[in-house]
Amino acid sequence: MKFLKKLISYPLSILYYIIFFVILLVFHPLQWLAYNIGGYRAHKKIVDYLNFCLTVNLYVLGIRIKFTNNQNLPKGVPLIFVSNHQNLNDIPPIFWFLRKYHPKFVAKIELTKGIPSVSYNLKHGGSVLIDRKDAKQALKALGHFGSVIEETKHSAVIFPEGTRSKTGVPKRFSENGLKLLVKKIPSSYIVPMTINNSWKILENGYWPLTTFLKITFEVHEPIKSDSMPFDELFKKMEKVIKDAVIV
Repeated sequence: MKFLKKLISYPLSILYYIIFFVILLVFHPLQWLAYNIGGYRAHKKIVDYLNFCLTVNLYVLGIRIKFTNNQNLPKGVPLIFVSNHQNLNDIPPIFWFLRKYHPKFVAKIELTKGIPSVSYNLKHGGSVLIDRKDAKQALKALGHFGSVIEETKHSAVIFPEGTRSKTGVPKRFSENGLKLLVKKIPSSYIVPMTINNSWKILENGYWPLTTFLKITFEVHEPIKSDSMPFDELFKKMEKVIKDAVIV
């Protein structure tokens, strides 16, 4: 059975990559048109469906996705979704299933070049781009991003590990970025979220991709950002996320 699964993974990986790149190429000009003709709302609608297509493409690999949000998340206030991070494929389902909250990501600046659709959206969709080698730039960009989120009442998504976990075991959570966001978005709620099993897609590297997995996303109870001292808030949020990780 294991050999058969590995054998099937080769043609499925080829099909997945073909569809993946077609999606990126098709949606790139659609984003440009939407942004330049219809503005933010039209662009967001295109980005929503871009991420829907990228999410559905995972089913080509036999991957099932379960996104659980049983929380009564507050409305009309900015939300900061904080999650562990296991795979680049974490992002499209977050975009799609949380689309009504207008999620904007904290992303590394390197992603703004050379990736059709993805780079365009990061530059024009309201996410913040930070240079991890330039602390001054990162802090300034995050501060401005937080102010915009506070004003628009959209949501921010941050992965405090700073990079993906290749084994599913969460890395150390860094508090600096989140601390600044909480300061700049005083009316916000922190929404912890746990991702499980997505790291296994790249268990063998980028070729072949692992098939027939179940990936889960679980949204936890929101916490008012100013309801407790930040250190206490951070520890509580980190514990909630990591306690739900299955390794």
